[in-house]
Amino acid sequence: MRLLRENPDGVDVSIYTSNVDPDAAALSASDVSEIEPRHVGNDEYARFALDFCRRHRIDVMIPPRRLTALAGRSAEFAEIGTRLMCSPLSAVEVLTSKRRTYEEASAAGLPVPPWRVVADADGFRAAVEELSLTDDKLCIKPTGEYSAFGFRILQDRPLSMKDLLVPPLPVASVDAVAQALRRAADESDMVPELIVMPFLDAPEISVDCLSAPGGELLVGIPRAKQGRYRMLLDDPRATGIAERLVKHFELAYLTNVQLRQYHGEPVLLEANPRPAAGLFQTEFTGVNLPWAAVRVLLHGDSGLRQPPRLGGCLAVTEAVMEVPPRALLPVAAPVPVPAAVVSVPAPGQVTADTRIAVAVPTPVPVAADASITVSVPASAPVSIGVA
Repeated sequence: MRLLRENPDGVDVSIYTSNVDPDAAALSASDVSEIEPRHVGNDEYARFALDFCRRHRIDVMIPPRRLTALAGRSAEFAEIGTRLMCSPLSAVEVLTSKRRTYEEASAAGLPVPPWRVVADADGFRAAVEELSLTDDKLCIKPTGEYSAFGFRILQDRPLSMKDLLVPPLPVASVDAVAQALRRAADESDMVPELIVMPFLDAPEISVDCLSAPGGELLVGIPRAKQGRYRMLLDDPRATGIAERLVKHFELAYLTNVQLRQYHGEPVLLEANPRPAAGLFQTEFTGVNLPWAAVRVLLHGDSGLRQPPRLGGCLAVTEAVMEVPPRALLPVAAPVPVPAAVVSVPAPGQVTADTRIAVAVPTPVPVAADASITVSVPASAPVSIGVA
């Protein structure tokens, strides 16, 4: 939100947020907030998003989640005067499945770790036995979009005193996981598709990407964690892998590619067709990626004239701010409203007098259930919606 407000073009930005949780703290940081419908299918969520953009006259919708509900609906948003910032539906459908991601990335020659997909206890034990021949430390996680939920490091050794005196890890024994899968089968519980793979070595490198439609990488900024510090890396190998992946899947605007080490070489951990939660850290390279993405969408020009400054080290601290009490807007029933006539200013027409309203869906609890919208009034009102 802050990077959109503090954009280099000096445009006045107002923020609209939506969330399924009325107590989400980020709602208080926006100018206008609204509660989203909870537990709804893709079609109903798309209707909500379209109605939200129509009622608030949003010019650009930037969804960081529920991408399968919105990708491929650019024409529907265009009919109400809204530009949708999203990669192609074909790419979104692949990258929201780790299995399909690894299959297609491997076929494209991108480095991926060994993996096995399982759905029952016997398949799980067979995958562990096979992968244990080459790797001592394995893990299991759902193949779909579950954030870190469902991730476990497989560990059979007894608990030690050292284990009790350090922060807990998400560990489970092979027997415990196999028994859980067997009980689920006996009780007819739904079991998501699971992936078994080596637990990859640190550092985990997250490459924030800005690309044009069609997959041309404009900027790639690798960053990694080191305790409470964040390193902005000058790592051509990491950027090169991200560039090849972005090109192969024809990703557009803000996306993120995550890498880890396997036997000393960087391999793909996962790729997200959406901006990462840590994107704000990239401002310390001297670029404003969220605003550059808005410019690419509206004008085909990022406005970036200098490469990012890499090699920096960031200290992570906490900040607290007081916000005034506020009432949330109720979810209004969709009402047919004529689409506003929207005039999108050319790059040379954006001045300090231009005003932008940004609607920002907020994360629940990580980055899952939030939507962002940006409204950019210019000569004629222009609004940008970021989901």
